[in-house]
Amino acid sequence: MIGLRHFLDITDLEAGELQKVLELAERPISGLGTPLREQGVGLIFEKPSNRTRQSMELAVTQLGGHPVYTRGDEVGFDVRETVEDVTRIMQGYHGLLAARVFDHAVLERMVAVASIPVVNLLSDRSHPMQGLADVLTMRQVGGPLAGRTVSWVGDYNNVARSLFEASAMLGAHLRMACPDGFGPDHAELERFVTLGAASVESFARPDDAVVGADAVHTDTWTSMGQETQADQRRRAFEGFQVTPELMAKAAPGAGFFHCMPAHRGEEVSAAVFDGPASHVIRQGHNRMHAARGLLAFVLGVR
Repeated sequence: MIGLRHFLDITDLEAGELQKVLELAERPISGLGTPLREQGVGLIFEKPSNRTRQSMELAVTQLGGHPVYTRGDEVGFDVRETVEDVTRIMQGYHGLLAARVFDHAVLERMVAVASIPVVNLLSDRSHPMQGLADVLTMRQVGGPLAGRTVSWVGDYNNVARSLFEASAMLGAHLRMACPDGFGPDHAELERFVTLGAASVESFARPDDAVVGADAVHTDTWTSMGQETQADQRRRAFEGFQVTPELMAKAAPGAGFFHCMPAHRGEEVSAAVFDGPASHVIRQGHNRMHAARGLLAFVLGVR
C-alpha cells in the first residue's frame, strides 16, 4: 500500500521517483485511471495565477476529481482561522489539498496536521510544479538532461531553486549568473552537487554562464510581492537581459525558457521570447501535464 505522500519541494522525490513523475506526465490520460474519482481537491490561492489555476483544475478533472478554487481571503490563514483549522476542515471534504502561498511555513504547518496529500503550488522558497514542467519540456525538446548544460540568468529565486533541484537530480551541468546579492550561497551550490548535478558553476556575468549551454532560463526581475523594489532591481539587473546576442553564445540549437509572466524588454528581449529558440508556450502547456503526472504519483498510480 502506498503511504501518504506530500510534495512541497522537488527533493521530496527521489531521483527515480522524479523520472516516474515525468513518465506519468507523458502517459496518455486513459492510462492513468481515475484516482480522484468522486473526490474533491481543495486549491487554495493566496497568490493569483493564470497557469497554476488552469493547469491544476484541468489536471484534477482529468484524473476524475472535482477542483474547488478558494481565494486566500476566503480562508484567511491566521486571520479568520488558523492554518491548522483550515487544513483539518478541508481534508474532510477533499482527497488532496494544494496551496499557493507567500510563506513556505504555511505549507509545513498544513503537512503537520494533514491526513491527505498536500502539494505546493508556489511558496517563497520553491516552485516545484514549475520545476517539473521545466525539466519535462527540456527533455522533450532536447532529450535526457544527463550531461547537458542548464543555465540560469537573473535572480536566484524560488523558480531557479526548483529548476536546479530537478535538473541536478537528472544529472545536468548547472550554470548561473546572478547580480551581486541576488545569487545562492556556497552551501546551496554544494547541495546541488549532492543531488547529482554533473557540475555546478556560478558566474558574475551572463555571457560566461550561457557559453555552450543547451538551455537558457530566466524569470522576471521583480516577483509578486516585491513591487516596492522594482526600481532598485532594474538597476541591479542591468546587463542581465537575455538577448539574441547572449543566446548566440549558447550551444547550437539551445532553447530559451521562461516560467511567465514575462516582461519583454526587461529580463528578455521580444526577439528571444517570441523567437524560434523559445519554448515558453510549450513550457506553459506542460504545467498541466506535469501537474497530472505529479498528482497521479502522490495518489499511488505507478
